[in-house]
Amino acid sequence: MDNLTARREFLKFLAASPYVASLGGVTSFLRQSAGAQGGRSDGLASPAEAINVFDFEEVAHRKVAQGHWAFMSSGVDDDATIAANREGFKHIELRPRRLRDATKVDMSVNLFGTSYSSPIFLCPTGGQKSFHPDGEAGVARAAKARGALQFLSTATATPIEEVNAAGAHPVWYQVYAMRTWEGNEKLLRRVEAAGSTVIALTVDTAGGGHAESYMRNRPKDLSVCASCHDVKGDTITVRDRPMREGMDPPNAMPVPLDWALVDRMRKLWKGKFIIKGLVTREDARLAIEHGIDGILVSDHGGRVLESLQPTIEALPEVVDEVKGRIPVFVDSGFRRGTDVFKALALGATAVGIGRPMLWGLGAFGQAGVERVLEILQGELKLVMGNCGAHTVHDITKDFVKVNGARG
Repeated sequence: MDNLTARREFLKFLAASPYVASLGGVTSFLRQSAGAQGGRSDGLASPAEAINVFDFEEVAHRKVAQGHWAFMSSGVDDDATIAANREGFKHIELRPRRLRDATKVDMSVNLFGTSYSSPIFLCPTGGQKSFHPDGEAGVARAAKARGALQFLSTATATPIEEVNAAGAHPVWYQVYAMRTWEGNEKLLRRVEAAGSTVIALTVDTAGGGHAESYMRNRPKDLSVCASCHDVKGDTITVRDRPMREGMDPPNAMPVPLDWALVDRMRKLWKGKFIIKGLVTREDARLAIEHGIDGILVSDHGGRVLESLQPTIEALPEVVDEVKGRIPVFVDSGFRRGTDVFKALALGATAVGIGRPMLWGLGAFGQAGVERVLEILQGELKLVMGNCGAHTVHDITKDFVKVNGARG
């Protein structure tokens, strides 16, 4: 049995353990047994005290409402894909080159015509005011301060117009397909009018997921959720979703999420069109055939399907199929500058962070998100210097070995 198989078998063992289940799933067990993967357990008085992004996790956990935290931190089934996303980086070794002048490092990238200070972007996550009153506008200001790209979710708690006004550049907009074509058209017209020129259609949530740890860890008394949700029996519905208001009638027959819908959206949308959630070469090939401008390799942070395949392992086959014709982005599980470097070496154009951003937001609002970006950008600059890569374009697969073999 190779090391990767052995580790996955261990995750399955953890998932089946009654003790681990009592702690709320594999991710809770790993966080408690490993000190939040290197984070502080005694809290932070300010963002400046943080040494790594894990330092924000426990602070945010203490401050964020129980139900909101449970929703953000959970995966599906045994939460094992969340753990697998982290585990995947351990099978990629770095091959640093020496004597290349580590003082000459430029992390800047140009993405669809706009320059950013690094290839680290902020993922679309819904309802950011659930974590701090600064919400999505605070995240936009943090992105502006650190020169980062921000994705905005259709499930945003802040209208796109306000978020774009707060940031340095219009956000890239993540699209959840509406139930009717009229709703989709109305949404895209509004995004266009707000000045955004890039959308990413999320395609990995169509079947839904079984969020066991969320169900176990959310409040038992759902009446505490009534201040910001509509609660009927065991069902919780988010009340404030300004980008979906009037666009998603609940009783309408849903428009199928398929390539026909992609083609229809592609024809309507005049800007850049990304598909978020592809993880196979077969779907990457179809994306090229359907005129898509980019692919975001993502498993929704392990929140939809217990695939046990890390996105860092899915990335190479998508990159290989695309062959440089369109950019390939990636997210899910990224926590370190070395993680980002490995993805870039395997062909990613840029790398997204989700939960670390929410940890920083939940802990200290805008200032926390700024510090999370500062830490990760600093770590990436260090590893680039230590490996002898002066620019992001210099980072190739020659800098990594995967499972002991050249990547």
